[in-house]
Amino acid sequence: MSADAPREVVIAVAPNGGRRTKADHPAIPLTATELARTAAECLEAGAAMIHVHIRRPDGRHLLDADAYREAISAIRAEVGERLVIQITTEALGIYSPAEQAAVLKAVRPEAASLALRELAPDAASEPAFTDLVGWMKEHGVLPQIILYDASEAVRLANMIQRGSVPWTGIPVLYVLGRYTVSQTSQPSDLLPFLAPGAPQFSNWSVCAFGRHEAACVTAAALLGGHVRVGFENNLHLPDGQLASRNAALVEPVASAIERLGYSPADAAAARRLFCAR
Repeated sequence: MSADAPREVVIAVAPNGGRRTKADHPAIPLTATELARTAAECLEAGAAMIHVHIRRPDGRHLLDADAYREAISAIRAEVGERLVIQITTEALGIYSPAEQAAVLKAVRPEAASLALRELAPDAASEPAFTDLVGWMKEHGVLPQIILYDASEAVRLANMIQRGSVPWTGIPVLYVLGRYTVSQTSQPSDLLPFLAPGAPQFSNWSVCAFGRHEAACVTAAALLGGHVRVGFENNLHLPDGQLASRNAALVEPVASAIERLGYSPADAAAARRLFCAR
């Protein structure tokens, strides 16, 4: 990309998460068919990546290889290769690290997110985490490490320095806030991750909770990051109104990025930008 070209910002959509149900919003996609339809709508709105959770028939969180394959197949049938499909390994207090790793290896997806605090909560768990990310590198699975606070960023940087992570430039996701009732993130919540002396990752993204989600991720884009929006963390538009669908959360962010002189990335650019080095 030339110096005069606009910086490309990857917009990922997290359309469902593992907690919310139709009781929270009737448009939360829970089935493979619903995920595929949502993927197409969000692609049209400006997304380049979809972060996928799958559910049991009763709506509960699920990690299952066959169910993931069904969802991925449905999304690919709808959008082809025009979206990066990232699965989650999130435990949600249900699955062990070994079960999380087993599902990831069975699916062998294009991309996957891994929460450091779940898969490597202490020094004793680091060897298994090292093996897992090594497997991802061997099989070309795009990684993204989820970090919930600045101390986790320091710990990951130390692991990279010690060689426990086989990339020096691994994509990370900064989570601004927690899964709590009425959590509303603010753009200033990003500052601890970017403070002087904090680890600097070459590829970082931000997700946030509540109606200021768009403000938080737009601030991140202006500071050099990529973004993730969607019903997993937020149901409301910037003005506080209930969003009609996930695409309605993608649209204002894509518009803001373009108006500020940046360019929403397409899937090809996302694959290039999110390739760990």
